Amino acid sequence: MTDTRTPFDPVRDALSRCRTHLVAAASFSAFSNLLALVPSIYMIQVYDRVVPTGGAATLALLSLVALAGLAVLAALDWLRSRLLLRAGASLDADLSGRTLRMVMSTPRLNVVQRNEAMRDLDTLRQTVASPAMGALFDAPWAPIYVIAAFLLHPWLGVLTLFSAALLFGLAWDNERKIRVPVRAAAEAASGVYSRQNQLVAYAGEIRALGMADALTLRQLQHRAFVGELQAEASFTGGNHAGLMKFLRLTLQSAALAVGALLVVEGSMSAGAVFASSLILGRALAPIEQIVGSWKSIIQLRTAYARLRELLGQDQERSHTALPVPSGAVQVERLTMVAPGSDRVALADASFAIAPGEVIGVVGTSGAGKSTLLRALANAEPPARGHVRFDAASLADWNPDRLAEHIGYLPQSFILFPGTVKENIARFRTVIDGDTEALDAAAVTAAQAIGAHEMILRLPQGYDTPIGAGGLGLSSGQAQRIAIARALFGTPRIVVLDEPTAHLDGEATQAFLATLARLRERGTTVLFASHMGELLTAADKILVLREGRVERFVPLSEAMPQRPAPAVTRKAS
Repeated sequence: MTDTRTPFDPVRDALSRCRTHLVAAASFSAFSNLLALVPSIYMIQVYDRVVPTGGAATLALLSLVALAGLAVLAALDWLRSRLLLRAGASLDADLSGRTLRMVMSTPRLNVVQRNEAMRDLDTLRQTVASPAMGALFDAPWAPIYVIAAFLLHPWLGVLTLFSAALLFGLAWDNERKIRVPVRAAAEAASGVYSRQNQLVAYAGEIRALGMADALTLRQLQHRAFVGELQAEASFTGGNHAGLMKFLRLTLQSAALAVGALLVVEGSMSAGAVFASSLILGRALAPIEQIVGSWKSIIQLRTAYARLRELLGQDQERSHTALPVPSGAVQVERLTMVAPGSDRVALADASFAIAPGEVIGVVGTSGAGKSTLLRALANAEPPARGHVRFDAASLADWNPDRLAEHIGYLPQSFILFPGTVKENIARFRTVIDGDTEALDAAAVTAAQAIGAHEMILRLPQGYDTPIGAGGLGLSSGQAQRIAIARALFGTPRIVVLDEPTAHLDGEATQAFLATLARLRERGTTVLFASHMGELLTAADKILVLREGRVERFVPLSEAMPQRPAPAVTRKAS
């Protein structure tokens, strides 16, 4: 049976929802273009009726009518601009949340694609509300002026038709020549902005390593390359824009010349001479405006296509609400690919973890530890294979609901602008409000890692503001807050990547005590570490080598020479 369902297209749907604004703007364009004939008609009447007869009353009446027509024209143009602004705002309201969520929740996107997505939305919104859209709405009404020119005289009509066809041809040639350099410049600019953001974010480290001059020079070279591409596109478009302006003015003068000859021959009135030039200029103006805005139009088309491709994959799947996981984890032939490349970072990993087990993950740098933990935390999608919680694959879980039951500390952990409490509470205050229950949960999570007193010593305690990336905190303080965030809400599964990398001896002992409490509570824990003392707190050791599981054995087999750790073990 043929599937007749309409393909999921949020961008098209968003445009449909602002169709009322766009249709009204197009309708106003029709009336505006009709009223744009007022100056030409007024000129004909003045030269043909008022000047020969000296009728002051006729002039006054014609002037009042023309003034009223021009006032309506100005009002329609103002309304059209307001409608286009509202259409742009409607698009932004419909798509900004979805786009931002897609950017943050789609692991397959690289940094450049994430940056492009929001810029594409801004391009779509700004171009819809720009004069370029008005020119596109005006262009279809060029035949009105061609007809008006034919009504004045067939030869003037032919000249106007020829002029419009000539400028349309130049506009098409402009689009053909500028399309590739504009796209190349846009793609190169995205990469430059991404690298620039990274340089700004790590300015202190760059300065400390003495790389500021070198990286500044390299960034300037990249910017110069982008500038060359943009200049190439601008030069090409500028050549056509200059040529079209020259042709428009020349053709308007030609209309005056043709009109003058027709007046000499007695085939047309004197007033029609000046009106013909105005009509021809008005017929060609939208085409000239489109060529001048062609760069924006190409960027609009590119942004529209990329947004459709990105958001078209965001069709939400309905998930059956699954029970709270017990902590059982099954990994079946899991294969992971390094982001932004085809390199296999983890290959055919398979193992099972019982609820409440504490697993230490070890291996040399590049063995795949962080990749495995990111997959278990649902931070990276598998290329092949499955990660299951209580036999349910990741794809069967609602991602937001699953995240409530998983605590995760990435190796390159980061805190976000907000207060200490907001960071620990995973910013649930934004959704649920600043409630006492959230306060209690945040304090409980901090107490679980032994960070409560440390936080109270901060200038404003849990309400101490944190800058981007944990600005204002030491690395150890930031890591303890990040671990507290991982423990927020008493998750059933906790995944920690190098959890003691920035902790001092006292904080490390507090973390060992935390592991003991998690074991007693029946929480499944996986952590990667190079510290032997930390690994002795594990029930089992998972050894990775070159992206493959080499061994998955009890602690006694992996480290038989080490004494048993002084932590409470769960009875097996």
